[in-house]
Amino acid sequence: MSGSLRTISPIDGRVVAERPYAAEGEIAGVIAAARTASVGWCQTPIAERAARLTAFVDAFLADGDAIAREITLQMGRPIAHSPGELRGFEERARAMIALAPEALEDVRPEAKAGFTRFVRREPLGVVLTVAPWNYPLLTAVNSIVPALMAGNTVVLRHSSQTPLCAERFAAAFAAAGLPEGVFQALHCDHGATERLIAADGIDFVAFTGSVGAGRAVQRAASERFIGLGLELGGKDPAYVRADADLEHAVAELVDGAFFNAGQSCCGIERIYVADEIADAFIEAYAEAVRGYVLGDPLDPATTLGPLVRADAADFVRKQTAEAIAAGARALVDPDAFPREQAGTPYLAPQVLVDVDHTMRVMTEESFGPVVGIQRVPDDEEAIARMNDSDFGLTASVWTPDEAAALAIGARVETGTFFMNRCDYLDPALAWTGVKDSGRGCTLSRIGYEVLTRPKSFHLRRA
Repeated sequence: MSGSLRTISPIDGRVVAERPYAAEGEIAGVIAAARTASVGWCQTPIAERAARLTAFVDAFLADGDAIAREITLQMGRPIAHSPGELRGFEERARAMIALAPEALEDVRPEAKAGFTRFVRREPLGVVLTVAPWNYPLLTAVNSIVPALMAGNTVVLRHSSQTPLCAERFAAAFAAAGLPEGVFQALHCDHGATERLIAADGIDFVAFTGSVGAGRAVQRAASERFIGLGLELGGKDPAYVRADADLEHAVAELVDGAFFNAGQSCCGIERIYVADEIADAFIEAYAEAVRGYVLGDPLDPATTLGPLVRADAADFVRKQTAEAIAAGARALVDPDAFPREQAGTPYLAPQVLVDVDHTMRVMTEESFGPVVGIQRVPDDEEAIARMNDSDFGLTASVWTPDEAAALAIGARVETGTFFMNRCDYLDPALAWTGVKDSGRGCTLSRIGYEVLTRPKSFHLRRA
């Protein structure tokens, strides 16, 4: 393989980073080093692994201000928001380190006279993490920390939009004294990544990205019996019941839809609101969205930055225009956002009403600052609309009635169901999806299960 990556900032088109792609020989050397290192690392006591990874987290956070600025430069998130990803990174990393001893302990059935029986969780070997640009720390840490705590070695292939994040991981692990070969980062293109997955040496792939890219990962691994964790995005719905706390629901759902310019796989992309409160909810919601400040994300006053690329913004513009042509109404005037300009990554936020499921904006992932709001007469219609999707990552209901929330949640096809919150990953709970949102699991004790293999010991005493 030849060539190099070139990271262009959506802020102003500047070149943020240029790196040569790894040659085929270098990739083979990385795999060999990971396999060699796995022999010693899997025998390292969990307490020592925890100490090394805790030191890694500390080293990473020591450069937090610089890392936050690099995130903004690489993918355009407002500098006012980028430090929040460092806080989420720390929360998840420390939680998964703390959980490891319990999650990895031997499973012992009821005692049986004359026998010693247990199931041990052994590491898989080498884990390849393929991470995206939109949450470059959080998506990576979800698999990297538990994979290492479980005794695996890790190879990270980060997005070419956020290569500096991969280098920050490598530097912090080196500062923490992680043994050579236990963690390595590679810069390689899509073709080389697919060959890496298909080649011997990788034992598990943790991938976060689009549905199309997920299918490519699955095809690349199709001739090998290895595990895949695929987190592929969503079209996440919210249902605001008539008894909802209106002020709370509006504030949280505006943030859930427009944080990170809507570039979140678990962001809110469609809202269903009970007829009885629809007028009040829509009016308050649109007014809140009009308060965003679209501009240079390096300006602390900016609350809405550019999308990652101009073509991503134009895709959302096209979805929105199609919906309006089909009868939807736009409640936000783009002219109120002077930085908005067709053909650039800078896109004004938009709220659409009079929408339905014949419109792509209600069925196809937008990954941008637009949300459709549809009125529903009751819980039954809300559930039907929420389930009318190829995706199933998260869903939320807004109500003070926990019994009603549990009843609705039992029927909604989703990986995570929220009541009165959205767009959040709790490290103690399994992060998973259904349908085209992918398969597998990260976080929680269950997340450790997919990064290990069970080995049964059945010892009969003579």
